[in-house]
Amino acid sequence: MPRLQVVGSEGKGASERVDARIAAEETRSLLRFLTCGSVDDGKSTLIGRLLYDSALVYEDQMRSAEHDSRRAGGGRGGTLDLAFLVDGLEAEREQKITIDVAYRYFSTPRRKFIVADTPGHVQYTRNMATGASNCDFAVLLVDARSGVLTQTRRHACILSLLGIGKIALAVNKMDLVDFDQARFEAIAEDFAGFSAELGFELVTAIPLSALKGDNVIAPSAHMHWYRGPTLLGHLETVDVASSGKERPFRFPVQWVNRPHLDFRGYAGTVASGKIARGEEVVIHPSGKRAHVARIVTADGDLDEAQEGDAVTLTFAEEVDVSRGNIIALEAGAPSVADQMAARLIWFDEEPMLPGRAYTLKCGCQTTTATISNLKYKLNVDNLDHVAGKTLEFNEVGLCNLITPKALVFDPYAENAATGAFILIDRFTNATVAAGMIEFGLRRATNIQWQELFVDKAARGVLMEQKPCVLWFTGLSGAGKSTIANTLEKRLHAMGRHTYMLDGDNVRHGLNKDLGFTDADRVENIRRVAEAARLFVDAGLIVMVSFISPFRSERRMARDLFEDGEFIEVFVDTPLEICEARDPKGLYRKARAGLIANFTGIDSLYEPPERAEIQLDTSKATPESLTEAVLGELRRRHLI
Repeated sequence: MPRLQVVGSEGKGASERVDARIAAEETRSLLRFLTCGSVDDGKSTLIGRLLYDSALVYEDQMRSAEHDSRRAGGGRGGTLDLAFLVDGLEAEREQKITIDVAYRYFSTPRRKFIVADTPGHVQYTRNMATGASNCDFAVLLVDARSGVLTQTRRHACILSLLGIGKIALAVNKMDLVDFDQARFEAIAEDFAGFSAELGFELVTAIPLSALKGDNVIAPSAHMHWYRGPTLLGHLETVDVASSGKERPFRFPVQWVNRPHLDFRGYAGTVASGKIARGEEVVIHPSGKRAHVARIVTADGDLDEAQEGDAVTLTFAEEVDVSRGNIIALEAGAPSVADQMAARLIWFDEEPMLPGRAYTLKCGCQTTTATISNLKYKLNVDNLDHVAGKTLEFNEVGLCNLITPKALVFDPYAENAATGAFILIDRFTNATVAAGMIEFGLRRATNIQWQELFVDKAARGVLMEQKPCVLWFTGLSGAGKSTIANTLEKRLHAMGRHTYMLDGDNVRHGLNKDLGFTDADRVENIRRVAEAARLFVDAGLIVMVSFISPFRSERRMARDLFEDGEFIEVFVDTPLEICEARDPKGLYRKARAGLIANFTGIDSLYEPPERAEIQLDTSKATPESLTEAVLGELRRRHLI
């Protein structure tokens, strides 16, 4: 059996031999690939086989793997479980599954490799997508006994979305089906039929046994009917180079470098293309122009920087550049838009809710983003487009995004560095989705703000008041509308200009098309918040009385207003008292199962963490609580 070259295993050879080896290393290409597929398809065992047969395992690692194999009952067909050479986490060894992404390096005389062993379990699909995002090639494993599973299809979809055009379909565990040629061909045909619409440039099916080593490094003695390459032979020869077309220059600014007053530079890594000293560049999104004066590195100035170079650029002109800006050449400029279509892979167990604001990170750019609508979900079993309002855990879909400020990007298919993003929950700080931008929406560039001659301040002066919104939140029956009504009556008597938005009233008109699912509740609050902002812009004092159960949407509403304009009033009445009151009989119906998604019963209410005003109607009358709110408004000089 041919042996792989062991990097770093050379003894005290002459310096010339070391130099020769280093030179040989530098001339060989590097292939970054991942192993993926469903759980227990043998991904870790396959990499373990490559490492074991290459002798690229330290003695202490071998002893540890042998010990853990014996403790776990031994690997299939022997005392050493090859997967333990890769699965490093204790939880992985206990459960015999891969949880995290494990990276390993090995080399042959023809090529260098960095392989990412990604988890197959549905729960860790996000880890698989993370590992795939840095790879050029994929080995998609299939258990010969089970065939193509849903998770196999899901991983294939993710590979396609991430732009990995060439894959090897490794039909593993052929020894457990007696190296049956018909079984292998049936699996290869099944996958070919499914993947035809995914647009893979090349799919190479290889039958193998990772445990026994058949067709991994050397041709199998048990599968004379197979005439194709071994897995390693294919990895050594597959061409994953780009088409040769040079991508436009992109330089995301990571840091404004100002070590002293006489130097101002903009540090980052060239994401694509190249830049030369003296060239004119455009700073996006501002559109300002400047000429590159210096390309600074720790080892001295460069005349030219290209993709992958970490440099600091200085400009001949004084221009305003900030972290997150993207520097480009005029030719092949990036897109700049505040609305875009994007594909999402949803990672969170909480569903995606259109209208909810998330934090979006695209390279060095950070902003909030709202999913305006879901165009469709992708059925990973047959690639059909399925209608839906939300994305559930591990689902893939196409949606429209809206950002409050323009985002600078390229379509992911053209430049992954500037077209990929993640969405983050604003409260838990958990990464909930990975996204790939398809294109900017044309209407985003056709709509501009119309300048108005009379603004909010002028309207407030005319009305002799400071416009604001009082956002009453709490359970049904807490007393929100009663206090808000009483407050508006008092303000009206004082000569103030007011308006009240009540949850039930709005659902008779503006929001009559919405139900009471979480997605509908989010959209309900988004519309009301936008309406309240218009009323505040008109100079009014606005009372908003809505359950508004989710902190995220109340924060979204707050973000629409200027500092001091949004006052959250938490009517903190205990559930048992609200249920005892039950003024509309809703709790009784919810307990009887006649009303679904009722807040406090079978739908969550998230109480405010730091409301400006907190009221408890179980301990005071609406009139006295109204006086407390008026006192707070006077203290804030709003009335």
